[in-house]
Amino acid sequence: MSDQFDGPGSASGITWADLNGRLLLITPHEKDVMVNTAFGENSAVRADVVVLDGPDAGEEYADTLIFPKVLQGQVKGNAGTGRMNLGRLGQGQKKPGQSAPWMLGDPTDADKEVARRYLASKTQAPF
Repeated sequence: MSDQFDGPGSASGITWADLNGRLLLITPHEKDVMVNTAFGENSAVRADVVVLDGPDAGEEYADTLIFPKVLQGQVKGNAGTGRMNLGRLGQGQKKPGQSAPWMLGDPTDADKEVARRYLASKTQAPF
């Protein structure tokens, strides 16, 4: 029988490159969170992120910070509403002197079905 308890969580964030091409379900909670980083003060969106496919399927990042600006723009409108964003993580066009932006691509009907199954599995009673 497996133990139902986890040890203390870590403060690790998301390495977006590791999730490139993955279907993500994002529940944004708070926008314009100001965070002191090694690069100065930056805004972020606080959210729960779930990987729905690939080798990391089922991986949940609870209460994590989203720093990529384009991705923030895509999800911050749902902050605090209880609504979720669904899409496949990818990168847009790189501008001179900048990195290619991380962004969500539109989900397919098949992607939406994967998300529905995931959510249904989370709403079932444990007993």
